[in-house]
Amino acid sequence: MSLASPFDAFPPDAPAETPLKTPAEKTFVVKGSAAYRRISLALFLAGFATFSLLYAIQPLLPNLAAHYGVSPAESSLALSLTTGSLAIAILLAGAFSEGFGRRGMMFWSMLGAALCHIGAAMSPSWHMLLLLRAAEGFVLGGVPAVAMAYISEEIEPRSLGTAMGLYVGGVAFGGMAGRVGVGLLMELCSWSTALTIIGVLDLIAAAGFALLLPPSRNFVRRKGMSLAAHARTWLGHLRTPGMALVFLCGFLALGSFVALFNYLTFRLAAAPFGLSPGFISAMFLVYIAGVVASPWAGILADRHGRVPAQLIGVVLMAVGTLMTLSSSLVMIVLGLTGITGGFFIIHSVASGWVGRLAKGSKGHASSLYLLAYYAGSSSMGSGGGWLWSLGGWPAIVGLVSAMLGVILVATLRIGALEGL
Repeated sequence: MSLASPFDAFPPDAPAETPLKTPAEKTFVVKGSAAYRRISLALFLAGFATFSLLYAIQPLLPNLAAHYGVSPAESSLALSLTTGSLAIAILLAGAFSEGFGRRGMMFWSMLGAALCHIGAAMSPSWHMLLLLRAAEGFVLGGVPAVAMAYISEEIEPRSLGTAMGLYVGGVAFGGMAGRVGVGLLMELCSWSTALTIIGVLDLIAAAGFALLLPPSRNFVRRKGMSLAAHARTWLGHLRTPGMALVFLCGFLALGSFVALFNYLTFRLAAAPFGLSPGFISAMFLVYIAGVVASPWAGILADRHGRVPAQLIGVVLMAVGTLMTLSSSLVMIVLGLTGITGGFFIIHSVASGWVGRLAKGSKGHASSLYLLAYYAGSSSMGSGGGWLWSLGGWPAIVGLVSAMLGVILVATLRIGALEGL
């Protein structure tokens, strides 16, 4: 008697012998249809679950430092290890989903990551917490790259920017809900209990995702790809004009964003602000700007082009970063709003650019983008701690300003390569 695979609950979207489909044979989901609404809601839940799990711990970094007796830079490992292992997993998951399918990969990743998150919340030691957070990131890798590939394959091309914007809106909402929710819950319970509650909510989100997401229509299963074949596919994407620059934009954008928010928590907890964990978490309500900006950026990109939309994001993020140098809490909140809106515009536009530029094997292309994206979070999130210890907040602002300048130049270059 053989044991059934847990993946049997989500059978492959297409059999291995499915022939490649030509563009004329593909059946895309049209904006406004019932299937489009189900996909949008399901992937909104996927984005919500992924990023509430990933970033719920961010406003707790000062609490972790105090509870476990570690430095600010060491406490940042609770986030950086997660995003680092996520970056590695995304590369593997994007490739594996080419042979297995999209839906099952996303569901089991959401479920496993939520369970790891609950385990980390109950961890008795610092090293155990880090181990479970790294495992959480690795398991979670099955969601982001596969979600981008699913959207690129299933949604009609002229609505791709809007659909990607809605997914990124779920990402923004999840990031906000995780950060704000854990802080508000800490006013009623311990940080461990607060993290556990977030994990349970994401188990519910995984169930909703499973019920809503329809089977793939245009997915072509590629069974038995060798490591060399995967490597050739990844290399082919890197050689596609403009693609490496899109990856660079993702690396720098999330690296900047995480560095700013990681060390802002320490700045606001110290004098002269001296804010409580609940109040610091409430600052993440600025993520509402990301929820609004992401779909808007997708619409703007579809109508007027990706270069103007991304440049707006860079300018908003740069102005907001400079505003945080102020000693006024109101100015800092306004600056954070600009940073958040600008970041999610950049990410939404760049995500759509990957689907537009990729020539086949969109799962591989998405995984490369998100590898760069989360590598930026991991490296800059912890590396910023060194600058924080040397030069404080002005050093963080200087680093981010330089990275935004590079994004601006890269965006103009991508536009030139596209002939825009």
